Amino acid sequence: MLENASIFADTATPVASALVDGFCRRVSYLRVSVTDRCDFRCTYCMGERVQFLPRKDLLSLEELDRLCSAFVDLGVVKLRVTGGEPLVRRDILDFFRAMSRHLRSGALRELTLTTNGSQLARHAEALAACGVRRVNISLDTLDATRFAGLTRRGQLATVLDGIRAARDAGLSVKINTVALKGFTEDELFPLVEWCGREGHDLTLIELMPMGEDGAEDRIAQYLPLADLRARLAERFTLRPSDERTGGPARYMRLAETGQRIGFITPLSHSFCESCNRVRLTCTGALYTCLGKEGAVDLRDVLRAGPDDAALVEAIRSAIARKPRGHDFDYSRGVPQGTISRGMNHTGG
Repeated sequence: MLENASIFADTATPVASALVDGFCRRVSYLRVSVTDRCDFRCTYCMGERVQFLPRKDLLSLEELDRLCSAFVDLGVVKLRVTGGEPLVRRDILDFFRAMSRHLRSGALRELTLTTNGSQLARHAEALAACGVRRVNISLDTLDATRFAGLTRRGQLATVLDGIRAARDAGLSVKINTVALKGFTEDELFPLVEWCGREGHDLTLIELMPMGEDGAEDRIAQYLPLADLRARLAERFTLRPSDERTGGPARYMRLAETGQRIGFITPLSHSFCESCNRVRLTCTGALYTCLGKEGAVDLRDVLRAGPDDAALVEAIRSAIARKPRGHDFDYSRGVPQGTISRGMNHTGG
């Protein structure tokens, strides 16, 4: 176990200019997966008997620190920790403590995470002490039976305890809900009303054609967010908002309650033109686009030596080749732009 976050050295070489891709988009947001493991097996995310990576293939916490610090020195100001489920990784709080030095220096504006909430009850206070101010929690239903079926092994009560612990620790909570045809239509208003009572933002996310499950399953599950927005409009007055949190969500306010609802629409309305983010996997693969297979292996560069000059050059080179956008498309009844890797490997 890492006893003190100070063992993480500030090794990244400072540079003057920010990361800008070939389409003049500034990359300021890094989503880093710290593990592909998860204690749930959500049906839309991974198989029930998924094969996890050998532990030796994963970057060490020190290596994750060095890579993330290099990105911070290159102008990344928002760092989101993801998985799998990030809080199941052993000693992961040491990584958060290490990253908190970038918050204290002012180089990093936000340190946050996406979680299924299963481990939050015991980690929320420690996360807040590390400078985490808000968390995204994946939650698709408030019905315990449906929750158990969707997650295959999760318990709703444990997640709700984690959400309460996060709120008690002073963390702002945003609920992420994946839109699933034949499922979310029934869950929408209970989730909206519960989030309104609890003071949580709610973000709805279209299902992307990712993972090894059959493409026909993704089409059968796909629910355009326009359908859910129309349902909301039957009961509420929707007012557009220009609020942003640095990610792909576009927000609206419900006039009757004042609460904020986010929409992430990679299928029905691409947001690629304003993409400011890249993803780093737990093995050191850098994906500059969620919807493309190509990745740059930073692990070998990282392990080639302690000098970060080659690492910085590899990062800059990858960003320069960041594609204009993804090819996700269900509009013709056949999935286009499908990606074989799952979200637990790429990072949510």
